[in-house]
Amino acid sequence: MPIDKIFGTTVDLLAKSIDLRSRSHTMISANLANVETPNYTPTALSFENELRGALKGKNTGSPAVTHPKHIPLKGQSNSIQQVQGTVVETPSLSPGKDNNGVELEAEMSRMAENQIMYNASIQILSKQFNEIKSAIRENK
Repeated sequence: MPIDKIFGTTVDLLAKSIDLRSRSHTMISANLANVETPNYTPTALSFENELRGALKGKNTGSPAVTHPKHIPLKGQSNSIQQVQGTVVETPSLSPGKDNNGVELEAEMSRMAENQIMYNASIQILSKQFNEIKSAIRENK
């Protein structure tokens, strides 16, 4: 039995979420590091809708591109592994005198939210592996 069948899409989704949250953390950190850089425009990684779409596409049983020479069907959702997110500029509505668009409080809030979601994904993934470990021990 392939390992994919044991976990379904849960492990793939959590692993990709952890990866994307890590990339998002890096971008938020860069914004905070440039809080006093003149003319700096902050960026963010937008991936939630793309990840949600990939998950829905996987659950509906849409045909997968299993070979590089296959032609993807029009309107087909990306698989979870293909989600990369989109870098978007998030300028402040009221930039400072030096035209810096970083809002310290907003960035700190985004970082805290991202960290909470990252930790939650780690905990759920850990629980998934502990359940499998427990099932293996009981079958010995």
